[in-house]
This record gives sequence, C-alpha cells and structure tokens, in this order.
Amino acid sequence: MSLTRKLTILTTSTVLFITLIAAGWGFFVSDNQLEELFDAELAQSTRIVQGLVEHLASTQSEDQLSQVLAKTLELPDDIYGTEEEEGEEILPGGAGHRYERKIAFEVWTPDKIPVLDTLKANDTHSVEPGFAWQEVAGFQWRTFTLKDQATGYWIRTAQREDVRDELSQEIAMGNVLPFLVVLPLLAIAMALSIQFGFQPLRKLEKPVRNMAPENIHPLDESLAPKEVVGMVQAVNGLLRRLDQALERERRFSADAAHELRTPLAALRLNLEKACEDNPEQYRDLIQSVDRMVHLVEQMLLLSRVDAGTDFSPEYHNLSAILEQSIADVVPLALKKDIEPVLEDEAKEALVSCNVALINTLMRTLLANAIQYSPEKTVVTTHLEPSSDGYHISVCDQGPGIPPEERERALSRFVRLDQRQGGGAGLGLAIARRIAELHDGHLTLSDRPDQQHGLCVNIWLPARPRKRFRQT
Repeated sequence: MSLTRKLTILTTSTVLFITLIAAGWGFFVSDNQLEELFDAELAQSTRIVQGLVEHLASTQSEDQLSQVLAKTLELPDDIYGTEEEEGEEILPGGAGHRYERKIAFEVWTPDKIPVLDTLKANDTHSVEPGFAWQEVAGFQWRTFTLKDQATGYWIRTAQREDVRDELSQEIAMGNVLPFLVVLPLLAIAMALSIQFGFQPLRKLEKPVRNMAPENIHPLDESLAPKEVVGMVQAVNGLLRRLDQALERERRFSADAAHELRTPLAALRLNLEKACEDNPEQYRDLIQSVDRMVHLVEQMLLLSRVDAGTDFSPEYHNLSAILEQSIADVVPLALKKDIEPVLEDEAKEALVSCNVALINTLMRTLLANAIQYSPEKTVVTTHLEPSSDGYHISVCDQGPGIPPEERERALSRFVRLDQRQGGGAGLGLAIARRIAELHDGHLTLSDRPDQQHGLCVNIWLPARPRKRFRQT
C-alpha cells in the first residue's frame, strides 16, 4: 500500500471516528438540554394557568370557574379533529396546531375535586407537587404540578412524551446534520491535501525513474521537503558512488577490449601462417579467435555507445539506410539460402539520426535474424510511418523467444540458447541502446501472421529533441 493511500485512510478514519463521537455527544447534549427546556416550558405553562385560576377564583364560583377554564383550555373536535385524523400540523386559517392535543391541563379545588381535566387521568389520589411521569391511554405524559398558595387550588400541565421526543430529536439532529454533511467534503479535502503535500516527493521520483545508467546525476535537494532532505542526500551519495563504479566498469571494458585487439590480430595472423599447409588442422581454433575478435569489437562499440561520444545526428533518409544495411548482410544470407526482403511503405523517411549507428543497429538485427533462421526462409524488414516517427520491424522464421524471456534476452551478455550461434549476447543490448540514443525504443514480439519466428520492433522519432541541419 502506498504511503499516500495509507495516510489518507488513517487520517480519514481518525477524523470520521472523532466526528462521529462529537456528533453523538452533540446529539446527547442537545437532547438533554431540550428536555430541560421542555420541562421549563411545562412549568411556565402551569404558572400561566395558575395566574388565570387565581384571577378567576376571586370573582367566580367553582362552577363558573370550571366553565371558563373548559372554554379556554379544552379543544373542540370540530376544529382540531380526533387523534386518529391525519393532516397538516398547522390548522387552516391559523386556527391552531394539532400538537395542542398533546398538551393537557388539570385543575383541582383545595379538596382535590376536579374543576378541569383535559388529560382524563382520574388520578386525584396521586396529586403531588413537582415533575413526574404518568401513563394515560397508552401514552407516557410528562407532568408538572403545583399548589397555588393564595387559593389552595392544584394545577397540573402535561406534555405527551412522543411530541417531546419528536421535537427534541429533530432539533438535536439539526445540530448534528451539518457534521454528517461536511464529513464527506472533509474526507475529500484531506485526500486532496495529502496528494498536494506529496507533490515534492513525486517531483523527486520522476528524475530517478527516468535516470539512465549512462546519465546518472544527483537529485535537486531544493525540491525535497525538510523531512526527507537527509534521505535525498544519502541517495545522492549512492548515485555518485554508482556512477563512479559504472564509469570504472566502462573504462575497464573499453581498455580491456582495446588492449586485446592487437594480440588477437597477431594471433590470427600467426594461425593463418601456421595452417597454410593444413588449413583443416587449425580451422576450429581460427573460428574461436574470430569469435573473440567479434566480441572485442562489440565491447568496444558498446563502450562508445554508452559514452555517447561522436554520435551527432543529422537528417538522413531512413529508407536508404535500410537498403544499405540489407545489402551489407546479403553475403551472410546467401550462405544459408535466406532471402532478405524490404517492405518500404514510407519510401522517403527523413529522420535525425547517426547513419553509422542506425546501420550498425540494422546489421546487428539482420545478422541475428539470419543466424537463427532455418535455411531457405525469408527475413522481412518492414518500414512504415507511425505516430510522429517511423516503425521498423525485422521478422524471421526461427524458433522465436518465449514472452517471459524477452526482457532478459535484451540484457547484456545473455544468450538463451548456447547451442545456436557464436555471439556473446551483446547484439540486442547494443541495438536497444542505439535506439534509446535516438529517443526511440526496441521491443520483441511474435510475428503478426502467427507463424513461427520473432519480430524485433524499433520506433524512431521523426523529429529530434533539438534541430539539426538537414543533409
């Protein structure tokens, strides 16, 4: 798992957990505070009725008081309807609110004789001052009871529990809902922020990913965040040591190959002179020396290609280069009765390249194709325009290379079949390096006609990174 994804998951999970705890705590606190507020509202309603009773009791009899309270506090069915009826909460014309049926009032004389009873609880024996819960007709009611000291009347106001819960939960959920709405936006913002925060590391990653062994250079420490400056400095030290080691290896290969050329040439001359009378006696030895000379030449070419010296490109006709390369390998093809064929769809393909290198690339690929092809077969070279450049394919009818072995076959000093050919496993590696020097690439694939064999595919850009003069 990537560090970005891991941080995103951990941070989002932590924020989600904390936000849910905060939302739950907020809901709990809001619900409790609203319960307190409803109790205060219940007590206030009871005191309002107390004031009304105290005012009426001084001027009216108990019967008159009962009639006035009933007319004021009892709710008529023709306006409010029954409990089972559904409809809008606010009545038409602003006549009232259906929740008024979930509020009830009770008034008793000092002797606890009912004067008003909209709750219809018939619980005179349980009249006690203060807050309480009471079950009536299958519903829980929250009640507040007080005794008026001036008149001796008992007054109780009741609220049904379901309306209290409904209102408190709606209000509490209204406080919590913003948390839940903002949470996904917060998670997205954190993910984007983490992505943005890792941008400097991605800027450091790109040069390392694109760094070639022949062009090793230190990373720009100014792009590194403070937390990874030490690691970047350590990587730069490693890159410097690696570059020095590769340079020593290149120098050793070049020097060794250069020093071996003269003694090998002398050895071959001496062998030729020694076998003038009996050529068959030293034929195998001469072939071994020839293979050593070929290896030395390839090592020298590889060292020059790796160094990238003296390879300034100019515009040339790629079709003409391919024709010349095929002509160069015709003698080798005739020995095995193999026919080299050029299929040119471009006719005149101007590319910026080094003629010697492209010729070396093509001769290497054609020689490999001829070497591994059976006698009396065809080696086809195909040239066609392709995406701002040109695509070249060299296809043989040999045994081919399994897909899982193709990347290894492009490595240096790798020969998959030691029984065939006499090379050192450098040909494909040199060809790929030449293609890379021209900003192209080389790959291996099956033949497009599904026959036995192998196709080596090269793509070369038509325009170089810099402009060169045309020839």
